[in-house]
This record gives sequence, structure tokens and C-alpha cells, in this order.
Amino acid sequence: MASTSTETSSSSSKLPHKYDVFLSFRGSDTRMNFVDHLYEGLVGNRFNTFRDDEQLERGGEISSQLLDAIEESRICIVVFSKNYADSRWCLNELLAIIESIASDDGRIVLPIFYHVDPSHVRHQTGSYCTRYTYPERDADKEKVEMIEKWGNALTAAANMSGYHVDPKTHEGNIIEEIASQISDCIDQKPLHVGTHLVGLDIRLNEIMKLKSGDKSKFVLMVGICGLGGVGKSTMVRAIYNELSYQFKSKSFLEVAGDVSKDCHRLLDLQKQLFCDISPRSKKKIRILAEGINVLKNMLCREKVLLVIDGANDETQLQNLAGGHDWFGEGSRIFITSRNKELLVQHKVDVLYQLPELNNDEALELFSWHAFETSYPHHDFYILSKKFVEYCQGLPLALKILGSCLFQKQSHEWKIQLRDLDKEPNMKILDVLKVSFDGLPSTYKAIFLDIACF
Repeated sequence: MASTSTETSSSSSKLPHKYDVFLSFRGSDTRMNFVDHLYEGLVGNRFNTFRDDEQLERGGEISSQLLDAIEESRICIVVFSKNYADSRWCLNELLAIIESIASDDGRIVLPIFYHVDPSHVRHQTGSYCTRYTYPERDADKEKVEMIEKWGNALTAAANMSGYHVDPKTHEGNIIEEIASQISDCIDQKPLHVGTHLVGLDIRLNEIMKLKSGDKSKFVLMVGICGLGGVGKSTMVRAIYNELSYQFKSKSFLEVAGDVSKDCHRLLDLQKQLFCDISPRSKKKIRILAEGINVLKNMLCREKVLLVIDGANDETQLQNLAGGHDWFGEGSRIFITSRNKELLVQHKVDVLYQLPELNNDEALELFSWHAFETSYPHHDFYILSKKFVEYCQGLPLALKILGSCLFQKQSHEWKIQLRDLDKEPNMKILDVLKVSFDGLPSTYKAIFLDIACF
């Protein structure tokens, strides 16, 4: 089918997009057949879909709730069936949808002509020539004006590119096409990565090459290690955004703190993973041991994109991604950790050591935060080089110090540099301390011996 097109206003949306899709339909015509199958297909493809007969609160003000749902939806699908125009409710809903385009220049209206001729909808003929679309002789002015608005809304919707479903159409194929088009329309970069991503593209391309070749057919587990503050979390968010469109089943898990000692937090992560992959399942995970079996049985049937960010203990990985046999063919699992040995122990297929920024990259990143330009001001060049040298290519340290020095005078820069020689910046120190705390006890002892020496 041709891509959807609408004439829209340049004004911005008043409400955020809470829903991916809003479904408008005549319940008596299609609720128990096509719309039910369409709804299942949309939800199965992870689209947050509003269907009024299911999601309106009982006893609530229906009209205002529907209006809010329309305004909060990215895409509105209108299923024109034989008796759609016989319902004032449906016509008012359609009118609200068409009028909503003016408040959101990104909203899309997708018409589906279910067992009806699109020209009948466009010109209000055939089954669409009803008392609600064609004024009676004795109709008053207000009623005539309302009928004219409904007619204009029907014409506008019918002029948009959509889908014609006749009795001989294979509905399953149409639903797949609709889901594919919606996927193309909705932003496929769900995670915020950050700004001034200096050096990210080069490293991202290196990691993307790791999944090429024969391994693309099998489960591939990639471990990304590096110092605290080197950008591991930023990298896997970029990877997730880069690959997410290829996977119907995907999940991004942030492992914050020492989750291995917090059974409740680890159980919450199991539940999050289960919900991300199977959002409509009503099965409950009560304990970690049960969660392992539930996840393994579910994931092995799926092609999954899974990111586990910040692992620091084997217990976490055993409960969330026990092994290659947990996942279906073609799955991609990315795990970040400061602990290289942990990733080796978990038998990742590829281990990628995320490098620090080189001198030129570091100076550029520092400059973006200190001057809001890609290069330091002439009078601050030498001082900038000294701060960059202090940061040793760690992006987080460069961002923190650059932001601290923004719009400050040169004498303040010199004081800050002198203070760093005496006492490190606490924000940077806290990040490095986490790296130290994650070391095995033997390594900690060796590190302290070297430091004292």
C-alpha cells in the first residue's frame, strides 16, 4: 500500500503521545471479527493500542475520555464498515479525529475500508447515504451544519491513503502490512542516548561488525567492559536504538547497585523482562527460581534483543540470561560490566573493551560542555589541554569538569586545576570508587598495596 499522507498544521501537540494507536470502529460490525484480530496483532507487535470498549473507565465521562485518548495517540486507525455512518457516536469520533490533526502535525490517520467501497465513504453514497450524512428536507440549520461537518470528515478520511479489505482479502496479511507501516511511522529510537556523542559512531560501528558473518544465524552474546565513566551505558543505549526495529521482542534492563544482594530488586528485573517480552500474559513470577524457568521457557521461542546494563555479579546473569540455550535463533544479548572476568565467566561470544577517548575526541567533548562549541576558546586552549589530560579520556569526567567550568573566568579555571591536584572532583571520585568496589577482594588488596607503595 501507499504510505499514509495527511494535510497537517505546523502547530505542536498539546498532549504527549500516551498511545501508539487509537482504534475507531462500529462495534456491532467488526468488534468480534476484524477489529479483534487487528487489536491482537497491534498489541502483539508491542503497540500501545487504545480500544474504547475495553479501556474506558466505567461511570466516567466517555466523550471527554475519548477526546483525550485521541489527542494522546500517535496514529488513529478508522475502520469504515457497512454501518459505520449509521452511528452518530462513530461520526462524532471521526470528526474529533480529523479535527485533532490540526493540533498535532505528527498525527497520522489511517483509514481501513472493511467490505465497503471507498468511494461510498468519500461521496456519502451507498450504505453511507444515511439520515446522519444526508440532510432531511425539514432539518434545521444546526442539524444541517452538523451533517456537513460529518460529510467533510468522511471525505477527508477517505482521501487519505489506507487499506481496502474486501471479502476475498486475506485479513492476516493486511494486518501484517498495517503493523509494518505503523512500525515505520513510530519513532524506533526509544531510549535517550545523550548529546555531543563524540567518538560514539566509530565505536558503535566496531561493535555492529561483531554480529556479522555466520554468527548472525545463531544466538550471539556480546560483553562490553571498561572503566566506570567510559560510556558503556551510552553505548548500549545506542546499540538498542540501532537494532530495536529488527526485533519484535526486546528488553533493556538497568542493573543499578548491588542487585545480587537484593532479591526483591532482582525479582523485579525478572518481571520486567517477562512483561517486555510477553506484555499480555497474566502469569505471575513469585520467586527467583520460578522466574528462571518461566523466562527460559518463554525466551527460547523468541528472537530477542536483550541489554543488561551494569552487571557486577554472576547471580544477576544467572537469573536474567542464564545461557545461550535460553534464547531463540537470531537473538542478540549485550551485557555491560566493569568486571571483565565476569563476562568471560559467563561465556560471552565476543568481548569488547570500550576504549577511552583519544586526545582530539576528549578535547572536543570537553569543549562542548565548557564552551558549547567543538573547540576551546583561544585564551583557554592551554588550560583546556591540562583538564583534558587530567580526565584521561573518560567521557564522564570530561562532561563533569567541562560543565563545572562553563562561563567561568580564567583565574577560576586555574584555582579549579590547582584544587584537583590536592583533592579530586567528588563526582568523578564516586564513579571510580564504584569501579574499585566491584573488584574481587584479592584485586582490591593488590591495588591498595600498589597505591601505598
